[in-house]
Amino acid sequence: MNTSVTKARVYEFDFPTLGTLLRVEESDGAVVVRATRDTFTDERKSRFIRELVAEGFIPDDCVWSPLNSPIAFRGVHWLVDLSSPKRDLDSVARAHRYVTGLLSGGLLIWLALSALGALYARFFEVIR
Repeated sequence: MNTSVTKARVYEFDFPTLGTLLRVEESDGAVVVRATRDTFTDERKSRFIRELVAEGFIPDDCVWSPLNSPIAFRGVHWLVDLSSPKRDLDSVARAHRYVTGLLSGGLLIWLALSALGALYARFFEVIR
């Protein structure tokens, strides 16, 4: 018995201004778009699917239509999934700590060099 195993292609898109993460899963021509929030209008969903097709992320025959449309879904299912992956809060906090430490260290070095420059100028002023 021969069975073919196809690997699903998964893409993640972040829309920080909307506070939404999208996870696009494509396997055997079927596409599932999982959103963390319902922030996309029907028009924006259609444009996003057309962009995915144009960029080659999903097959050319995939289209999306809203639930109230007389045209049935053909290959793309849009789900609002509150359990889908969200930003890893630990890594965000770690990045904030790193940047804060980097800026604080730079400030301390700048202050130290300024103080040394002032002392150097004062030293040579006394010698004259």
